[in-house]
Amino acid sequence: MASSSRHDDSAGAGEPDGDDAAVMRELVQRARSVGTLSPAEETRLLERAALGDAASQDRLVAGHLDRVIRLAATRDAHGLSVPDLVQEGSIGLLEAVRTFAYSGETDFGHFADVRIGAQMDAAIEAENAAVREGELLVAAATDYERAELVLARVLKRVPTAAELAEKLEWTVDRTTYVAQVVAEARRRHDEELLAFIDPEAIDLDDDDDERTRLDG
Repeated sequence: MASSSRHDDSAGAGEPDGDDAAVMRELVQRARSVGTLSPAEETRLLERAALGDAASQDRLVAGHLDRVIRLAATRDAHGLSVPDLVQEGSIGLLEAVRTFAYSGETDFGHFADVRIGAQMDAAIEAENAAVREGELLVAAATDYERAELVLARVLKRVPTAAELAEKLEWTVDRTTYVAQVVAEARRRHDEELLAFIDPEAIDLDDDDDERTRLDG
């Protein structure tokens, strides 16, 4: 699975950010430097690749990198950056290289396109599913915090997981899981706030003076 380096919304759909653009320039340059394979060379390499020859597999993947880049560009703005899609597509291309000789197909280009596209589409769907899951979890955490606040005011104490589950109409297991997520988010938030505090900027003498004034 590719890492999740999705575009910043401010960059605009189809407009790679600076890092992605640099990666793409390098990939395009690499594809151009390799050059195309002749039909005879491709056939010979595919035969060797099917037998497990790593050098032949690498040469075929490099020789068809432009194909991966082209297919990645058509799927841009669908949840993954083009460099991530190229990474995923390269996995599909390698699978095509290793299995073409036993596939019964005669057109490697078409065979590779199908495998590359399938790998990219699966990665996009997995990324989108993760995003949807994250959005649902955020909504659940918001509902949990609201219910926790309401019940605490009514009960005059911290509500139990069972009471929260009943209020939210969730299972106790789900309530406990969301509670853990909320607690972790609060912990991280506190740590981020502490990171902004500069101990050197705190005037301890002023604090001592204030305590003396209050005590007096």
